[in-house]
Amino acid sequence: MADIIIFALFGFLAQIVDGTLGMAYGVSSTTLLLSIGLSPAAASASVHLAEVFTTGVSGLSHLRLGNVDRNLFRRLLIPGVLGGVLGAYILTTAPGDIVKPFVAAYLLVMGLVILVKAFRKPTPETEVTTHLGPLGFIGGFFDAIGGGGWGPIVTSTLVARGKDPKFAIGSVNLAEFFVTVAESMLFLLTIGLTHWQVVAGLLIGGVAAAPVAAYACKRLPARALMVLVGLLISLLSIRTIYLTIR
Repeated sequence: MADIIIFALFGFLAQIVDGTLGMAYGVSSTTLLLSIGLSPAAASASVHLAEVFTTGVSGLSHLRLGNVDRNLFRRLLIPGVLGGVLGAYILTTAPGDIVKPFVAAYLLVMGLVILVKAFRKPTPETEVTTHLGPLGFIGGFFDAIGGGGWGPIVTSTLVARGKDPKFAIGSVNLAEFFVTVAESMLFLLTIGLTHWQVVAGLLIGGVAAAPVAAYACKRLPARALMVLVGLLISLLSIRTIYLTIR
């Protein structure tokens, strides 16, 4: 029960950040799980099983609040699902000890991406219409491989290209639900349900935070949160890399 409470608290905080920034739930959760010794496949599977529920609540909340660009959502959906399934399959068939330092290095890059985005000047809003399919596929693939990355890759790219952050975050969060369901189904079929306490804790905390996070998307100072999250992800990833290669 103590473990569930701890992971529920972390899931709550991670979902507040994710719903506010459109990124970092999976990346931050997976980084923590790798740092305490879980294999990349087990960490990614646990996070994505919990995310089935958190992304569902979050996506529905954004939809109800009018934060979703339906055309953008549709164009990201299928490529994201295909990329996620491929990434999950590769992760479950590769040896965990070999994959772990590479996944940690990827998460370190994601942490640095978040930090860079925090200090980047806002880009004038433009209508993003090109290369959405490849963006969704790449985002889904690395989301499964790294246990997270859909938001940092897809949302960051859309915002950097000038998409209104509110619509980028809402559309990406809604599409993430379907990507996560596809990845979780493959994980269940290949490695089954592992570390149920982790899944339960992340799920409880994430679902509780999702409606609050969707509202906070319009209220909280995004830059300060991004700096803190970016630093946390980067430092935990460096620790994981050090422990796996020393």
